[in-house]
Amino acid sequence: MASIVLLSVKQTAQTKAKRCLGSRLKGLAGAGGPSATFLPEREWLSKGLNLRFMSHGTAGRSAAGTTRRGALAFSGAAAVTAAAVVGFLANANHFQRAEMATTIPQKAKKKKEEEEEEGDIAQRCRGFMSVPVTDISVLEKRTDEMSTKMEMLIMETQAEFCKALEEVDGGTFKVDKWQRKEGGGGISCVMQDGKVFEKAGVNVSVVFGYLTEEAAKQMRSRGKVLKGKDGKLPFCAMGVSSVIHPKNPHIPTVHFNYRYFEIEEEDGSKQWWFGGGTDLTPVYIDREDAFLFHNTLKEACDKHHPKYYADFKKWCDRYFYVRHRGETRGIGGIFFDDLDSPNQEEVFSFIKSCARTVVPCYLPIVKKHLNDSFTQEEKDWQQVRRGRYVEFNLVYDRGVKFGLATPGSRIESILMSLPLTARWEFMHEPGKGSREAEMLEVLRNPKEWV
Repeated sequence: MASIVLLSVKQTAQTKAKRCLGSRLKGLAGAGGPSATFLPEREWLSKGLNLRFMSHGTAGRSAAGTTRRGALAFSGAAAVTAAAVVGFLANANHFQRAEMATTIPQKAKKKKEEEEEEGDIAQRCRGFMSVPVTDISVLEKRTDEMSTKMEMLIMETQAEFCKALEEVDGGTFKVDKWQRKEGGGGISCVMQDGKVFEKAGVNVSVVFGYLTEEAAKQMRSRGKVLKGKDGKLPFCAMGVSSVIHPKNPHIPTVHFNYRYFEIEEEDGSKQWWFGGGTDLTPVYIDREDAFLFHNTLKEACDKHHPKYYADFKKWCDRYFYVRHRGETRGIGGIFFDDLDSPNQEEVFSFIKSCARTVVPCYLPIVKKHLNDSFTQEEKDWQQVRRGRYVEFNLVYDRGVKFGLATPGSRIESILMSLPLTARWEFMHEPGKGSREAEMLEVLRNPKEWV
């Protein structure tokens, strides 16, 4: 196939080679003989923590003086003989082959990645913390449905994050697969009293049934127009959520949640939307950590819309606000809900990008502070801040309120977000000019970190 293509484009390749050589050789003559490089837009793919980083740069000589693989380079003195030029043009198809070699493998890699991502469901399930909530045979029959795509994503996110945390801590997650008699179930993964993490929870839930009036009321308060049949609203909801409470006060708490909701109305039509976000709650301000965390989220958002990060960062600061204290829960991140445009596939693609940041936005921070020493006073301040965390979760958090209002909900999983220990001190106020006071100032006046 490739040889047929090469034959058909040989003449074009020769013309292209002439133009390329003309401009490059002029550069050589004027520069006194440095190397000239063709195919400057070589893509290099590096994988780390399941993230794909693509960079475009001029492929030429490295610092050590060797030519990067896959680039076609012409080096030598400025006085290039005519014979060399004639020889190059006579074999212009080699130029075309080299150019194709830089593009075809990249397309093949991308196609392979897409096939693996949407590939054999049973094979993908082998890497999960547990078998999925929905039977594998059912998932295999409806691979094109959004509910299947989302369930596979949240299972993969749970497994990836749990394994990364186990590697750092040395402990093992307890896996609890549960069922809800009204429909669906979940997988709760919890690690307690580890070397690094006091309590780490990563939950998946896939539930369905009928919305209660209280749950429907909460949704209508957000502007949802819901019309049920005979007063009933069939729904399907699924998501992955996690809260990590470390022992060391210099390692921040992290939370993320990504979810999908679907409601069937009286005429059989479906309303759907996505929600979620990731946010960081440090005990002490570390500006380098804050930048890494927010910048990782921003890069994921920027792939999909230039305003996503700015808008969802503001939304996060508003949402995680402890009104009765006049302060945010942490230094934010991103948060969004009821996201249903421009279309289902594009929103799902955005959700995937966000879910894939949970390891690279947090694990480097954990590793950086693993061996930081701390005082009893710093530990006490961590306990006070955890008290604020509990206040927000029990009073304001939308997910907790929805869960508690849904019959058959797994209470242990809903309250998984609460720390093992917390502290409430009467009229506590940190000393002026202290690091604790600096933290409180940021919580009362949210900052821009990138």
